[in-house]
Parts: sequence; C-alpha cells; structure tokens
Amino acid sequence: MQQELQSLPKGLAEDVAKNLVMVARLIDEDPEKAYGYSKVALRLASRVAAVREAAGFAAYAHEKYSEALAEFRAARRMTGNVELWPVMADCERGLGRPEKALDMAGAPEVQKLDKAGQVEMRLVAAGARQDMGQLEAAIVTLQSPELASNSVQPWTARLRYAYAEALLAAGRDGEAREWFAKAVESDKDGSTDASDRLAELDGVEFVDAFDETVDADADADADADADADTDTDTDTDTDKETDADTGIGTTSDATDDSSGSSESESESESESSDEK
Repeated sequence: MQQELQSLPKGLAEDVAKNLVMVARLIDEDPEKAYGYSKVALRLASRVAAVREAAGFAAYAHEKYSEALAEFRAARRMTGNVELWPVMADCERGLGRPEKALDMAGAPEVQKLDKAGQVEMRLVAAGARQDMGQLEAAIVTLQSPELASNSVQPWTARLRYAYAEALLAAGRDGEAREWFAKAVESDKDGSTDASDRLAELDGVEFVDAFDETVDADADADADADADADTDTDTDTDTDKETDADTGIGTTSDATDDSSGSSESESESESESSDEK
C-alpha cells in the first residue's frame, strides 16, 4: 500500500494514509466510523487500488454489499489479481443472489487462489447452499481435506465452526456439538463464538457480572427490603405508642375510682356521727 501511495503528492499521501489507518483500526469495533473514513480516503485518491480495496472492505463490514462489490471490482481491474474473488462472491450472497455466488465458486478464478482463498471460497459456497435451503449440500461442500486435517491453520477454526453450523441447521445436533468443540480447540484468538454456541447446546447460561440490568435489579431488591424493614419498625413504634396511651387512661381511671371510694367512706362516717 505504501508503494501505491508514493504515486501521490507527499501531503496528500499522508492524509490518505491517516484515513486508511483509521479504517483498519475501526473496521471490527465500529464499522460505521470505518466506513466514514474510507469515504474520505476514496474522495482523496480514488485511483489507488489499495484505497478502493479498503473502501470495499469498509462497505462490506457496514453491510453495504452493492457498494462493496463495486469497489472490489474496481480494485481487481486495477491490480488484475483474484484475491478478492471469495469476498466478491459473498457480496452476491449479501445481495440475495446465492446462485451467482455458486457460479463464482465454480469459476476458473478459484483455481488461481491460494489455499486460504480456496477455503474461503468453500465457506462462501456452503453459505450460498444454506441460503437456498440445500442443507445437506452445504454439509457436503464443507467436507474436505482441510476440514479433516488435525493441523491447525489460520482458517481451521472458521471452517470447523461453519461445518458445525451446517450440521446444526440440518438437525444433527450431536455432530454439531462435536464440531463446535473442535472449533473451540483451534480458535486460539477468539475469532468465533464457538465456545458460546457449545455452551448453548449444553444448556449452560452465563450471567454478565458487569450487566447494569442485573445490578439495577439487585439494587431494587435491596431498596424493597430496606423499605419493608422501615415499615416494620414504624408499625412496632406505633403499637408501643398505642399501648402507652392505653396505660395512661387506665391509671387515671383507677385514680378516679380510688377517689370515689374515699369520698363514700367519709360520707358514711359523717352520717354515723350525726345519728349519735
């Protein structure tokens, strides 16, 4: 890419390079922003093959398949190589044309691809078969020496994962689980979610310790318990006050009764003295 940019004036080449760096940095975590940077680079240097290719991958990641296909075709015309053939075929799938993708999988260009490119083309072809509802044919498409090999290559995890997916779609859950497990073994850099799929098949559920929803629910439960304790304390205090009020009334009544008895006794003594 640097060699291609050397054909541009220095200042322009630097601006284009900065935008392409941002595309590469953001394409996985934020495809929309990566797409934006690619459009800037494209406006600055549309005649550079590396720029057209980067714009194609950014559009592809952003699921703008028609635009991506146009950029890939432009890059291929400029360079004459076939490296982009598999991703071009996958763009056809994205556009709802799996038959076209299968036609490309059988084209002479595939024989010119290296081993990684041929495996990629096989993955695209299997995906096209699934798009067309040909589930068993998709499984057969993926069965290859590369799949059967015990050696781990850069494409091994994705190939095993795709095979497990095809088996699962065909209702062959037991075999799918076996191949998801094999995908996990070969997926050293976490390029697939094979471990999650395997857990799903085993009925394992994971709780995110940093899930804000879970934390919010826990806080709500704690607040509810605190409110319940407060209500209980308030009821207890109210009962005590009621008992205290009742006690005061009883004491007063008792005093009044005592006073009444004393007065009666005094009157009786007075009447006795008068009779004498």
